[in-house]
Amino acid sequence: MTNRTHYYLQIKDLAHARGPEPALSYDGAGPNDLAAALQEALRSPLLFQRWRALQPDPDGVDERLGVTDQLAAVSARVADLDTDLEVITDLPMSIVRQRLNWLIGSCWQLHDVRPA
Repeated sequence: MTNRTHYYLQIKDLAHARGPEPALSYDGAGPNDLAAALQEALRSPLLFQRWRALQPDPDGVDERLGVTDQLAAVSARVADLDTDLEVITDLPMSIVRQRLNWLIGSCWQLHDVRPA
């Protein structure tokens, strides 16, 4: 049995939300694009592999940082002027944080965490 977690996040200014490394950064047009990009980043090792290739010693990177969850689900909606994200996954927050930071930098906030 897995310990699935429901993360509730908010992004204040999605139009300007970009990660610090252009090769990894989100480049979509709206909330649904971000949800799809984050879901792909949690389900697939591709974003991790691109990040790893950019490191000074790619072979020295801990493979556990590339863990994925094939069942991760991400949805997004606009609420007022903000974007609310809901993530359901068995990945720890440290991995969700890592992928979010690669995609959109630190312009997001975690609002709640609950068992899924």
